[in-house]
This record gives sequence, structure tokens and C-alpha cells, in this order.
Amino acid sequence: MTTPVCTGASRAAAASAGHRRYPSFSSYVRARGPVLLRTARSLTANPSDAEDLLQTALTKTYVAWERIEDHRALDGYVRRALVNTRTSQWRKRKVDEFACEELPEKEAAPAPDPAERQSLHDAMWRAVLKLPDRQRAMVVLRYYEDLSEAQTAEVMGVSVGTVKSAVSRALGKLREDPELSLVR
Repeated sequence: MTTPVCTGASRAAAASAGHRRYPSFSSYVRARGPVLLRTARSLTANPSDAEDLLQTALTKTYVAWERIEDHRALDGYVRRALVNTRTSQWRKRKVDEFACEELPEKEAAPAPDPAERQSLHDAMWRAVLKLPDRQRAMVVLRYYEDLSEAQTAEVMGVSVGTVKSAVSRALGKLREDPELSLVR
């Protein structure tokens, strides 16, 4: 809510006592600050940037406080300052480009064919299903469920050493599976 202030009276008061214009400005900021901060946040993605943006706009408003004749239009003035400041910020951002002999980026590998990926997934799962039940359970817990060896041992009710040896044997069987020979 804005505080109506008579322009002539505020100029006379400012001329007679320079510090009187600040309390009027500070009371405006106290009253309208949260609303103006929401506007600033809608203009930026980062809350800290929004606070900086509002601070800059309010600084510009304070500098122009004497020239603003209609104090009922202060919100519009500050909003315009917010938009103009934000526009100036993104216009000033530029990326310096330098010519060089080598490209800094490595060439991106071509995206894998979804059909090949699905085929590999199916072959892997068929190979896992060929494992004995206990080894299969341990492989699934370790690599599909991403449990540690200790967590797998706890779930299976066995020692950590048993998990290590069973998983090692299971991986050996998977390496020997003819369907997975294309992966190597």
C-alpha cells in the first residue's frame, strides 16, 4: 500500500531538511518490498539474483526520488526499473570466443540404437536367468538393486565372504555365456 505524499510538500521538506526524503523512501520500501521482491523473483531464476535485482532497482528509484512527481505511481516506476535492469543484465552478458587450431570439445559419440540396447538388455537378462537361484538373487541385489556386499549378505542371511564368492562365480558364468560374447 503506497503512502500518498504531496509532491510540493515533499520537495519543500526535502529542501529544508535533506534527511526527510529518506524516511519516506524507506517507508515505501518497508511497505512494498515483499511485493516488489516477488516481481523480481519472477524475472530471475535465482532468489539471490532477484534480491540483487531489486536492490539495484530500488537504488535507481532512490536516486530519482526527487524527480518522481506522482508517488502513487511508484510501483510502476520500480517495476519498470526492474525490467529495464534485468534486460540490461542479459544484454551485457556475452561469451568471448577465441579462434584456435583444435576444437576444445570432443566429438560426441553417436547415440546407441534403441533396438540394439534392448537386445543387449534382453540377452543379459536371459543370461542372469540361467544362473542358479541363489547366485541370481545375489547378482540382482548387488547390481540391479545396487546394494553393498554387506547389505546383500544381510538380506540373504549369509556372510559377506559368501556373497563375494557367489557373485564372483556368477560373473564368471556370465562372462562365459555365448549370448553375451558380442558385448566383449
